[in-house]
Formats: sequence, C-alpha cells, structure tokens
Amino acid sequence: MFCFLRKRVETELRMDFTPSFRQSRRDHALSLFDFLPLITYLHHPKRAMVRLSLTTILAAAGMAKALASGNCTGVNAISTKCASKETAHTRDFFYVGGRYIETATGNVTVDQLYVEKLVPGSAGRARRRGVAAAKPMVFFHGGGTSGVTWLNTPDNRPGWASYFLQQGHTVYLVDVAAVGRSSENNLENFTMIAGTAAEGIQRGFTAPEVYNTYPQAYLHTQWPGTGLKGDPTFEQFAKTIIPLTRSWEPQEYALRASGCELLSLLGEKAYLVSHSIGARAPILLSNDCPQYIAANINLEGTTIPFWSYNITFGGTPTNPWGLTNTPIDYDPPVASADELETVVVGNETLALRSCHMQKEPARKLPKIASVPYLMVTGEASVHITYDHCLVNYLKQVGGSPEWIKLGEIGIKGNGHFMHIEKNSLEIAEVVNDWILEKESQ
Repeated sequence: MFCFLRKRVETELRMDFTPSFRQSRRDHALSLFDFLPLITYLHHPKRAMVRLSLTTILAAAGMAKALASGNCTGVNAISTKCASKETAHTRDFFYVGGRYIETATGNVTVDQLYVEKLVPGSAGRARRRGVAAAKPMVFFHGGGTSGVTWLNTPDNRPGWASYFLQQGHTVYLVDVAAVGRSSENNLENFTMIAGTAAEGIQRGFTAPEVYNTYPQAYLHTQWPGTGLKGDPTFEQFAKTIIPLTRSWEPQEYALRASGCELLSLLGEKAYLVSHSIGARAPILLSNDCPQYIAANINLEGTTIPFWSYNITFGGTPTNPWGLTNTPIDYDPPVASADELETVVVGNETLALRSCHMQKEPARKLPKIASVPYLMVTGEASVHITYDHCLVNYLKQVGGSPEWIKLGEIGIKGNGHFMHIEKNSLEIAEVVNDWILEKESQ
C-alpha cells in the first residue's frame, strides 16, 4: 500500500525523492506548508484509510527535522543533524615538558602542558597564497577557563581558532599548567580553588551593565543573550569555568620551563595570543626565550604592574616583580623584588585608576621589551579603567607597546570576554590586520 501510494504521490505531485532532495530537506527547516500538497492529495474520500496515519507520520517526521535543523545554537548543536561551523582542519595533541617527582607511590609527572595542534585544511592554506607564510599562533587562556575558550563560542559560532585557521595559521591551544588537561600531580605545591561563581561571572563578564560597578559598564552590549542565569548561552559559558590554582609561583615556573620547550619545537617564530591572566605566560616566555616569539598579543592581559584592583577603590599588592610573581631580568639586575621601588601615579577614580610604577630612574626589561607587544581592550570592560597602567609600565621598562582601544576604532560594547562575544570575529580581524602589518615590515 505504501509503495503504491508513494508512486502515486511522486507522479501526481512531481516530487523528487532523489538524495539531493532529501539532503535539501535536512538542510532546511520544514513546516506544515511543505506537506500541504500531500495532505490535499490524501483528502480524497477514497484515501481515508491511509490519510490520518500517513499525514500524522509525515508531519511528525517533518517537524522533528525542523526542530533539529532550525535550532543548532548552543548545546543543541551537539545533535547529529547539526553541521559543524568550524574551519576544516586536522588535529593532533601532545604533552610538552614536565618532570618526575618522587612520591610515596613512586615517580609521577608534574608541570607538563597539554597542547592541541590544529592545522588548516586546503581552504586555509590557499588563502595564504601570494602572502607571506603564516606563522604559527599559540593561544593561552585566562584564569578559570581552558583552551576551549578559543574554539566555538558558547552559542556555537566559529571561534578564534577557526578564524585564524582560515587565515592559514597553524594553531596551538595550550591548557596552562595545573588547569584542565594540564592538571597537576604535585598536590603539595598546587592549591586548587573552585572557579568563579555564577554571580561573579554575571557581574564581571557577561552582564556588568546590570551591576554598574564601574562607570563604563553600562556600555556593554555584545554578550550573546541576557548574560544572566537561566539564559542558554550563559549556562553553556558557565560550564566552561573550571577550578584554577592560586599557587602563582609554582605555576609560573612550570609555564616557563614547558612553555619555552614548546616554542623551541615549533621550528619558527610564533605569535603568542593570550587572554586575561593567561598573559603571564607570554610575558614570562618573552623574558626567557624571546628568540622564538614573533609578537605578544594580549586581550586585556592581567599583568597589571604590582597591583590587583578591587571592584571599588583600592586593591591588593600582586605581581611583585612588576609583571610577574617570579623573577624576570631587569637591567640593572635585582636580587629581590624588594629592590624595585614603586610610586603611585595618577588620581584614583573608578573610571581611570591610579597606577603603581617604578620610581625613576626605572630599571629596564630588555628581553621583554624586544618582543613586539599589542594590547586590545574592550570599551565596556573593567580593564578600560586600568589597562593604561600596563601599557605605561611597558614603556617605562623600555618597550614600545601598541594599544588598541576597541571603542576608539568604532567597535563598541565589548566586555572582558571579547573573543566570544557577538562581534568576536570583527575583533579577530583587527588582530589579523595587525599581524599582516607586522609581516609586511
């Protein structure tokens, strides 16, 4: 009966049941209007026996496809019906660095780095024809998250890894020491704490405009969704927040050893891209192995000199070596961070914080200063209130940092997680243009 009916329907309605038609139906949401001709055909009284059951089956199947194909945002994209939006690439993973320590049960590995290597497919490689060869890019995530922050966004748009693969770069995603898949076995030296609570995520990252803890917060418009608990994009993002360590010194030492080993294995200079507290890694590597680094690109790097700011006025001392928690090579040299004399510069307001700088004449950081440096700051992020301190400190120690304030180039409304906000690829293009300019020099 069904075969006979399908033949009649194909003939009378001239429907194409070829694979291409079926694929097109998978690729496009269906509605009841798609089935109207078939329902009309079945409406004839002689077809009453099959009318109800067949139309019910077809409508149910069609609407299920509609739901699957029409809602591939966020976690819904896990469905087999949803095609990936990521740039075609091949993937390998490696563990770099690390060392053995002796424990009661034997020798265990500590301080290793998990690294994913993503190599662009033919489309990405073709894009670079006629242009200077694309250097590798090594990405360092911020505190409380992991290398996944560079993959697809929480609402399932292509992320920065995809963008730069498309530009022809080989991309390396690092989970920093003690975090994610670089989890630490050295439990004695690394104290872990829970990731940021949902309320802290809202206030600091996804919905600062609701809390208005600093004057520029109301400008925030680029988070996809409400930025509040219950919103699907917020919930997906909040699940990426994982435990982190506050054992800054052991973490930095692990990053220094394993990070330079990673860069030495790449075979050519790389662009280092970091977000937030992940910026400590490129600063340390710029000090220890600058010969492997093409440039240091920072999205609101949390290497603010000597200080960590409170939400309101004041703060707490941090980064005793100016930009880091572990020794870096000043000229003239210092044996202890206590030898770095500091002074507060500027009037403290919530819109523009005062800075902790070296007392003049300032010691220099020649190795760090030798690496080209870019800071990118969002218009509506709390970092717009104090990133000038880092830029000015890098100048004080002999560097020539470049600072792109997105609001000043017409890119409005971004918060701290700019690389996953609605206009994330527009910002990636700004960085790409900066890289192309450097390569042309």
